Amino acid sequence: MEIHQLRYFVAVAETGNFTRASERSNVAQPSLSQQIIKLESEVGHKLFHRLGRKAVLTEAGTAFLDRAKRILFEVENAAKELGDHPNLGRRITVGAVQTVMPYLITPLITELKGLQNNLLVNAQEDFRGNLIRAVVEGELDLAVVPLPVKDHRIAIEPLLTEPLLLVVAKNHAIASRTAISVNDLADETFVSLGDSSSLATQIRAFFGDQKFQPRIGYRCAQVATLKQFVASGLGISLLPELARQPDDRDTLTYLRLTHSELTRELVVIRHLQRYQSRGVEQFLSHLRQSVRARGEPLRPPG
Repeated sequence: MEIHQLRYFVAVAETGNFTRASERSNVAQPSLSQQIIKLESEVGHKLFHRLGRKAVLTEAGTAFLDRAKRILFEVENAAKELGDHPNLGRRITVGAVQTVMPYLITPLITELKGLQNNLLVNAQEDFRGNLIRAVVEGELDLAVVPLPVKDHRIAIEPLLTEPLLLVVAKNHAIASRTAISVNDLADETFVSLGDSSSLATQIRAFFGDQKFQPRIGYRCAQVATLKQFVASGLGISLLPELARQPDDRDTLTYLRLTHSELTRELVVIRHLQRYQSRGVEQFLSHLRQSVRARGEPLRPPG
């Protein structure tokens, strides 16, 4: 039994299709199929029902899948431990949601290039659900996401708690006001991130608790685009304090909603059983220092 056979088996099980599994594994489909047949011969059971283009796990395949994943997980950890020599380069993979990556992780990676020449950081920006899944499946060493995170396989470390601020154009009528309630926004058009964004989900829940239905006029995939819409006077929005940048001063004004404790809690997530390399330890140490330098309090989630 070969490790690559187990990887091919898991790829077919997760994609449900030999073609997609071969693409994911960067191997020709005939070769992948042949290796699966060899694996089935070795274990003495059919692992898949071949239903046209679909590949569905048999009862034996379902039982074998968990073991195959555990084996691959342990092999990966062993390789990391063996390769984690202090004089060798260290490569780690980190993820963050789109309201964190450009404001916290990207500057940190840039800073580390000058401080830790042997630390190689690969980064992935994605939605919270996708990042949690990537951590669970071993594709990421760690990720920075907002709460909630509900998965018993995940270790959670509190990072920072920050307010969500109302953001309007510099010349907007309410830009100079000192007190703004949710009811004052009834006639405003809002600019929002897409529905898959965890920030958009949190804001919808907040407005629902306030019995307020915002009028969404524009939806954006990136915070930079959202800021452009707001700066152009096309609408207003809510953004975390982290997204507030010095360059915004000329075009945007950030305000706090009165009688509101609207905040979000960011955490670092890791797999509970994943080996924590020296590279991960280095990155986490610098990340914590970066947050402390911002003067943000660290407090437990919940």
